[in-house]
Amino acid sequence: MNATRNKWKNRKGITLLFSIVLIFCIWGMIISSVARKISEEMSSSAIQNLSESLDLIQSTIEAILRNEAEFQLLIAQEIAHTDDPENYIRTYEKNQTMSKMSLILSGKSEGISNTGESFTGEELDFSAGGTIMDLPVSQSYVNYMGTWSYTIKCPVIRDGQEIGTLYIEYIYDAIDRSLPDGFYNRQASLYIMDAGSERFVLKPKGMGQRDAGHLNLDDFYRANNIRNTNTRAEVKKCLKNGNDILFYHDIRKVNALNYMWSVNGGTIFLVGYVPVEAIQQEGQTVNQNIILVVISMLAAFFLCILLYYLNQRQQGKLRKEQELERKIHNQQLSEALQAAQIANESKTTFLSNMSHDIRTPMNAVLGFSALLARDAENPAKVREYTKKITSSGQHLLSLINDILDVSKIESGKVVLSLEKFTLNDVILSVDTIIQPMAKAKGQEFHPEVTGIRHEYLIGDETRINQILINLLSNAVKYTPEGGHIWFRIIGLKQRSNQYEHIRIEVEDDGYGMTPTYLETIFDAFTRAENSTTNKVQGTGLGMAITKSIVELMGGTIEVFSEVDQGTLFRVDLELRIPEEQTDQRFWKKKGISQILTVSKNQESCDNIRTLMEDTVVHLDMVTDIEGAISRIRNNKDYQIVLLDWELPDTDGIQTAKSLRKALPDSARILFLAEHDAEGIDEILPTDHVGILLKPFFVSTFQEKITEMWADTIKQTPIEAENTGNLEGLKFLAAEDNEINAEILAEVLEMEGASCEIVENGLLAVERFQQAAEDEFDAILMDVQMPVMNGHDATRTIRSLARDDAKRIPIIAMTANAFAEDEKAALDAGMNAHIAKPLDMELLKKVIKQYANRKEES
Repeated sequence: MNATRNKWKNRKGITLLFSIVLIFCIWGMIISSVARKISEEMSSSAIQNLSESLDLIQSTIEAILRNEAEFQLLIAQEIAHTDDPENYIRTYEKNQTMSKMSLILSGKSEGISNTGESFTGEELDFSAGGTIMDLPVSQSYVNYMGTWSYTIKCPVIRDGQEIGTLYIEYIYDAIDRSLPDGFYNRQASLYIMDAGSERFVLKPKGMGQRDAGHLNLDDFYRANNIRNTNTRAEVKKCLKNGNDILFYHDIRKVNALNYMWSVNGGTIFLVGYVPVEAIQQEGQTVNQNIILVVISMLAAFFLCILLYYLNQRQQGKLRKEQELERKIHNQQLSEALQAAQIANESKTTFLSNMSHDIRTPMNAVLGFSALLARDAENPAKVREYTKKITSSGQHLLSLINDILDVSKIESGKVVLSLEKFTLNDVILSVDTIIQPMAKAKGQEFHPEVTGIRHEYLIGDETRINQILINLLSNAVKYTPEGGHIWFRIIGLKQRSNQYEHIRIEVEDDGYGMTPTYLETIFDAFTRAENSTTNKVQGTGLGMAITKSIVELMGGTIEVFSEVDQGTLFRVDLELRIPEEQTDQRFWKKKGISQILTVSKNQESCDNIRTLMEDTVVHLDMVTDIEGAISRIRNNKDYQIVLLDWELPDTDGIQTAKSLRKALPDSARILFLAEHDAEGIDEILPTDHVGILLKPFFVSTFQEKITEMWADTIKQTPIEAENTGNLEGLKFLAAEDNEINAEILAEVLEMEGASCEIVENGLLAVERFQQAAEDEFDAILMDVQMPVMNGHDATRTIRSLARDDAKRIPIIAMTANAFAEDEKAALDAGMNAHIAKPLDMELLKKVIKQYANRKEES
């Protein structure tokens, strides 16, 4: 009931307010119309006043001209009655009206003037046809005194015969003295223009605003920006016919009425302008009074409105507060409903994608497990099924890792681990993984490094590796057999001396992507859809993770692609440069001061020179073997020769032998070669000759120098890596899961090693305490275990008062697979971290690495 009453009151108040506003609007329109009409009438009256003022000035000037003509006729009569006309002219003195009097007797071409000089009249122009009382008047000109003048001529007649012609020169200053001192309160501008020459001959003082007088009509047009062709044509027509014209045009950004007023039949014109404000001044005064009345009434009106508003505000304050509270409540309910709907849709989409992506490899695992049970007696099929189960399991593990990465990135729990690393380690790590994948598909993999100034940088090496492996593994997957993959690290111009600006490019000539897919490539669970790429397994999360990590590092990632042409990914990063980059003592200790580089690849040479800038080593560079031998003969102090394996028209072994003869016995030769360079293995038996894999880095160069100086390298790095096994090693393992423990024991037994397994961390500590010193070669430690977890067990072991407690390798084996989990394991005192499910090859590699270190120590 109250709500209905309030609603009716509001409507009544609004109707009343609307009626009042409507009445004032109508009244305002009437006042505006009256004011406009008054202004128009007064403007018309003002224009009439202007015309009358101009007519008055016109009449004044024409009267002056007539007086001058009458004066000249009178002088002509006097000359006609004198016996000696020429003497009359010589003795006649000039006055304020005229400046010069001349006479040419009939039959003569030259006469005399009262100024004393001879006179011909040739310089006067009467061609315009202007007359004053039928006497010809010349066009205006500047006389010998520098004053604008005009001349009137008349015949001198005696007894009905013309005895000569009288010329009298008049100056415009006489007209200026007779004109009014100004009109429209000196706001109007007035010029006198000669019609024939269109020159301004009189610019009277005090006749308006003339900061700088105009010279002629064109100057007047230009100065006042009169460009309208129609206006100019109309003015020209008026000049020709001797008519008057008025037109509106802005002068100095002020609206003005311009005029050209004919005088003496069009021989001269009055030219100028009057500001419209001056014309409409009286009308504006009336309008201002009207506006004052209107403002007073509006003030009264708004005062009424204000009183009405305050009254309504007081009455409706409680109602508005209630409405606002209800609105906020409804908005909160709407936002909660929308959030719930979005969450539900996201959950549905996520579960749908996950259901498909997880069921696919799980179906393969379960299916092949069933086939494995059926064909257990067939070794060939068992091996085939096992291989496919392993492949599907790896795919499922990759999916789980990607989902966990995306979850942590989106929740903001990912923290970068900033540590010092070398680009060489990054490239070597990536090359170790990608090179075999590319070879398996017959692809060519080309790593390149150019323009890098500092190879030691500070960043999250693990995340950088993740970026590179995601991009490169995709390139391998989506490039057909026999394709090419290029991996480039390019040094860009530094924005700061403290940061290395690098660009990472991964390019392939594979299937490419459509423009539509490029728009969503960095969205989660998106993959290109076509008959070729659908055969490639993938989670659709790799690019989303890559982009998130790049942006977390403050970098950018771009992608360029064309279908059947290939794809280019470009990542730009800025990584901090450590304060200490080089160790000058290394080169002095090894006695290396001069190195010769032999390569035709200028980019490769520039890269070597850049990276070696901070060392004390002097670098010489030549492009061929002949140049190298010549340099060596001139300088026997080279300790190392860096020789490009891809030099054209050269044989590696013969080249090494030729250089060997020219070099001192202590000098070494290092071939710069690709990972799979053809024939490179044949060079190894040569004395003091080694191989340095491209791309060139100072750190790998130093390692190779150390190896060669010690004469310890007898085989290639790949062969060295493949030698040795776990034969005879004994391990202590803490693992609470029986299946995992059984698998671990079987794998180690296959490698010739033995393993003693305990169920938790506390038992592992007790067993280690009971063991003899160096009884175990390493400890394999789970993290999440009952009684005592792996971290606490590791800390306890490290704190034991035994010599081997500090040096025994402890390797974490855990399902906690994030970077912070690895950091927690290392902080607890472990040497390495391996994520479950176990990668057996990685496990063997890590065990061999740390077991060998223990033996060496």
